[in-house]
Amino acid sequence: MTPLERIILRLKESRDLLDMVTRDSNFAESLSALSVECTSKIEDGGKLVFFGNGGSAGDAQHLAAEFVGRYLVERKPIPAVALTTNSSVLTAISNDYDYSSVFSRQVEALVGKGDVAFGISTSGDSKNVVKGLEEARALGATTVSFSGNSGGKVSKISDYCFIVPSDSTPLIQQMHITIGHILCELIELSL
Repeated sequence: MTPLERIILRLKESRDLLDMVTRDSNFAESLSALSVECTSKIEDGGKLVFFGNGGSAGDAQHLAAEFVGRYLVERKPIPAVALTTNSSVLTAISNDYDYSSVFSRQVEALVGKGDVAFGISTSGDSKNVVKGLEEARALGATTVSFSGNSGGKVSKISDYCFIVPSDSTPLIQQMHITIGHILCELIELSL
């Protein structure tokens, strides 16, 4: 396969997945409902909390930045945080407990009933993401997962689960950031 053929193939794969998700009316309805719930929580003083591993950690940070900074319009900052950014906290929890507790321990410290916790895992089965969502649920927070494949464990413990119907990590991650951008737009236009 030539580089040009590979480029066209990857662009078509991305387009085809986006088309598949676009045709799923439940996907759009769930995202709309989530934006309403997030807006309500934010108006009541809640915050958005994001976490994931690897590329999903990057997505968590990216989305938190869109909310705290701005996405499309000038507005007040929206309280959001990524649990992936404090190297001292991450390494202390990993060392003193274990890596599977790296998000649940932070959720226990930072998340309350009025917050929304977003666990991002392309497989849906990352142990630390599952534990983070379980802790958020136990604390009464709204739980949201972005996953791929069949949804994995996170799909069973989330109030809102956005499963990207693919087993390709790059394609799943592309959709996760697209979903996050749409959510940010809906929320900032509602506030």
